Amino acid sequence: MQVGLIGAGNMARALARGWGDPVLCSDSGSGRARRLAEELGGEAVESNLEVAQRADLVVRRHKPAQLEAVAAEIAGHVKTLASVLGATPIAALRGSYPGVPVFRLMPNTPVEVRRGVVCYATADVDGGLEREVVELFERLGEVLRIPERLMDAVTAVTGVGPAYQALLVEAQVEAALRYGLDSALAGRLIVETMLGTATLLAARNYDAVAVRHEVTSPGGGTARGLAALERAGIRAAFQDAIDAVMAWSRG
Repeated sequence: MQVGLIGAGNMARALARGWGDPVLCSDSGSGRARRLAEELGGEAVESNLEVAQRADLVVRRHKPAQLEAVAAEIAGHVKTLASVLGATPIAALRGSYPGVPVFRLMPNTPVEVRRGVVCYATADVDGGLEREVVELFERLGEVLRIPERLMDAVTAVTGVGPAYQALLVEAQVEAALRYGLDSALAGRLIVETMLGTATLLAARNYDAVAVRHEVTSPGGGTARGLAALERAGIRAAFQDAIDAVMAWSRG
């Protein structure tokens, strides 16, 4: 399956690096498509239309506000569409691409290292085509089909999640510097702990409460640290974060 990328920003680059195949891509003049083609092989073409004409699957990754403008260029030439546009429902995509099989996807940036989460929704798509598209994205990590009504919530959890995890690392490194650890060592300790904990949580069927309790002895250092995080409002902060993203998704 020949994939064509329209838009060559951070997410498109992560997808392309994860697949590792020569790319067919275009951009709005930023030069990112050319740099991506130089890195992975393939071709950066001059127009979105050429991408649509040559690709079996067009992956749209540009600003949601450009939906109609790009569709006006390519709609009659797209064979299958995979949209990675935030806050853009299937109904809007089908309205812009009548008669074209459409997939709405929300990947996250760890697809670059094939450890991403890719959630998708679709409607009235041939089962064979769906399996082919799913197999393509399974090369990048975990793929989950979900009801479209949950896509905004997925965006607020997994789409933005890597940034939250990176912020947690950043905050812990900054705190550790006060007690003599240098940033490289602190970063390594924290990230390796996150990786190990993620693996443990997956092995325990994602039961975060049980894993937390196993580490926490009554009156011990972990208990005191957790109490400090609770006093600082960690749960409220994450609730505020998901509320903010949901408000953005819903316009």
